[in-house]
Amino acid sequence: MTAFSPWQQRAYIHVAAALDSGRLGHGLLICGPTGLGKRAVAERLAQRLLCRERSADGEPCGHCRSCQLFAAGTHPDFTVISFIPNKEGTRLRTEIVIEQVRELSARMALTPQYGGAQVVILDPADAINHAACNALLKTLEEPQPGRYLWLLSAHPARLPATIRSRCQRLEFKLPPHEEALAWLRAQGHAQSAADEALDAARGHPGLADAWLRGDGLALRRQVAADLSKLERGELGVVETAQAWVADDHAELRLRHAADLALSMAARGLTDPLRTRRLATWFDSANRTRDLLRTTVRADLAVVELLLAWRAGARAQMAQGG
Repeated sequence: MTAFSPWQQRAYIHVAAALDSGRLGHGLLICGPTGLGKRAVAERLAQRLLCRERSADGEPCGHCRSCQLFAAGTHPDFTVISFIPNKEGTRLRTEIVIEQVRELSARMALTPQYGGAQVVILDPADAINHAACNALLKTLEEPQPGRYLWLLSAHPARLPATIRSRCQRLEFKLPPHEEALAWLRAQGHAQSAADEALDAARGHPGLADAWLRGDGLALRRQVAADLSKLERGELGVVETAQAWVADDHAELRLRHAADLALSMAARGLTDPLRTRRLATWFDSANRTRDLLRTTVRADLAVVELLLAWRAGARAQMAQGG
């Protein structure tokens, strides 16, 4: 089995103890920032629960029929509910709909095929729409023995209080800086790069690791360079906006841009006007990120954002800042 990070292992041990002692209820809300490995912990717990020949320490054996089916993704008593294709089959839906929750409820009403338990994971739980929420609440209110419903969410506050109140809670938090840095080094990343990525990710080791394995960190450096050149008038706004939305990394570029503005604001607290300007632009960058998920033309939205950046920089220069 894949080795857990220290923060995953702590969460797993905590819930496994509750599971083994019979203290784990029907509903469990597993929450915390995206990228910390919530799903992997939930799946290991499910395998532990469904295994028919657990080892002395309670871990799944990995070789019984139940474990084999689990590894193959065909265990009849384990289900993951997530986004499904739209009616046209052209893309995935952006919300979990009532039909999926009804199917979940019907499945949980059945007797487990292997006689032990039944586990359903809903991920991301905060993506369920209003009608689906009402159906889910009914399922949570009528638990049956041996049935487990685990909700995964990076935004638990988006879930109705009625649902949150009916679930036990397992919260993933960002680990201490030194622990996160040691874990990144253990993944094979150089010290300096790990330091830079972890700072850029504001202490989030999962994000830092993903950026180091991909182009995330290089993309951040490019965004910083583009913003500087825009301030100096060395880049055109329209051409920069078109470049930023020309591939699948537009949202990440805007995330980096917003974060860079926030970092600049934090460094310039002695200049309240500049700090206020950067904080306002930070909010604008995040709103533009949200617009990318709509039908608004991405390049026009980013043009407006970058025009505001350049105008702010010119105003700062005019004030002698």
